[in-house]
Order: sequence, then structure tokens, then C-alpha cells
Amino acid sequence: MDWLTESKIPIGKLIEKFFDYLKDDAAWIFDAIADPLEWLIESSSDALLDIPAWLLVGGIVLLSWVLQRRKGFSIFTLLSLLLIINLDLWEETIQTLVMVLYATLICMLIGVPLGIRAAHSPRLNAMLRPILDLMQTIPTFVYLIPALILFGLGVVPGLISTVVFALAAPVRLTALGVSEVPKSLLEAGDAFGCTPLQRLFRIELPHAMPTILAGLTQCIMLSLSMVVIAALVGANGLGAPVVRALNTVNIEKGFEAGLAIVIVAILLDRLCRGRRVAV
Repeated sequence: MDWLTESKIPIGKLIEKFFDYLKDDAAWIFDAIADPLEWLIESSSDALLDIPAWLLVGGIVLLSWVLQRRKGFSIFTLLSLLLIINLDLWEETIQTLVMVLYATLICMLIGVPLGIRAAHSPRLNAMLRPILDLMQTIPTFVYLIPALILFGLGVVPGLISTVVFALAAPVRLTALGVSEVPKSLLEAGDAFGCTPLQRLFRIELPHAMPTILAGLTQCIMLSLSMVVIAALVGANGLGAPVVRALNTVNIEKGFEAGLAIVIVAILLDRLCRGRRVAV
């Protein structure tokens, strides 16, 4: 089988040349994307950090009460946030929340319309399926390489990698929810003279909303799972102390940062699920 290995197909070299071309001749495009995103994330983090911690904690606790109306969850939210402050990880937590929220917003703005279109177009759905499978099966570290080459160190490659990793969830679940609308409802809408746009907003989206919200929750959890990996390319947040603890084998700092990530994941999951979830 030596003849097979001697005639190696230069896939890697072709990909390397392609990214070299993008880096040399299309750098202005990626700079135009990176600069506003970096400013938006950093300015949002700074704005939240300028708010007194006690006031922001109170606002989050109030939000938890409004969304769930459960005293136990509100107390859990308060104690969890006070624990994060006590561990001196408040700044990193805010930075992580900002990155997760912006990544989720971008994923939903792209994924929901794309999922709606895929539900209405079998051809587009067939084209998207292998792409989404590829996005979900490629190891997450692989996303960092092109993002790092094109955008450099910082929060932007972490955000881009997170968006690529989490985008498949809202696309798939939106397409699933819209495609599962009963035909009887669609026929009733047509009988009453609904236009395609009216049918979408009055019938399809309301019926598919629970599935779309499940996609939102999945997107948030997937985005949060990328914070440690994004820290490897210079993104701030709770992933940074985890990476530092890993490099120095610091069990104490690593456990505290990991605990803060778990707390943020629990709070975001419960807040997104609404009143049905009890603590």
C-alpha cells in the first residue's frame, strides 16, 4: 500500500493556500466584522460592570421571580450570585454572560429564518442536513483554527466559533417545529384567506413556538459550553481562569471557576424554561 501513501492528495495544502488568500487579500472584510463585534461585546461588558453588583443581582433576582413566580428559585438565584461574587468571579461571569447572549442572539437571528425556509423548501432542507451534521460532529477545537487565523486573538474568534458550534440547534428545531404544524390548521388558514405571511405569523410560528424555544435553550447551553474553549484564543470570561488553572494545575481555582460555570448554566436554563420548572 506504499503507492497509495506516496500519492497523497494535497487537501491540507489547498486549504492552507485558501486561508492564506483570505488572510492576505480579504483581511479588510474580517477586520470590518471583528472591530464592531469586539467593540459591542467589550462596551456591553463594561456597561454592565459599571452597574453596582448589588443592583444587578437584585435585577436578576427580580427577573427570576417575574419569569417563574417561585420563591425557592429566587432564593437560589440570590445565593448563587452572592457565591459568585464571594469567589471573586463576578467580572468573568458578566463577560461570559455577554458573550453567550450575543452568540445566542446571532444564532437565533440566522437560525430561525433559515429553519423556517428549510421547513418550506425540501430541497434546501436536504442541502442543509449534511452541513448541519458536519457542524455538530466536527470537534470544537477545529473551529478555533480558521477563526484564529482570520480574526486573530481576542473575543471575536471565540464568538465566531461559538456561533458556528451552536447554530445548528435553532435551525433544526425551528424547521422541525414549523414542519410539524397540522395540515388541518394550514387548510383552515387558507380557507379564511390568509396570505403566506399571515399564515406564518398567525398559525405556524405560534404552533411551533415551544419547539423554537427549545432551540433557544439548546443554543444557550451549547454557547455556554464553548466558554472554556474560546478562552484558548484569548476570549475573556469564566473560561480564562479554567485555562490558567489547567496550565498551573491549580485545583482550587479550577474548581471555583467550574462551579461558577455550572451556576450560570443552571440559572440560564431555568430562566429560559419559564414557570414549568421548579427548583
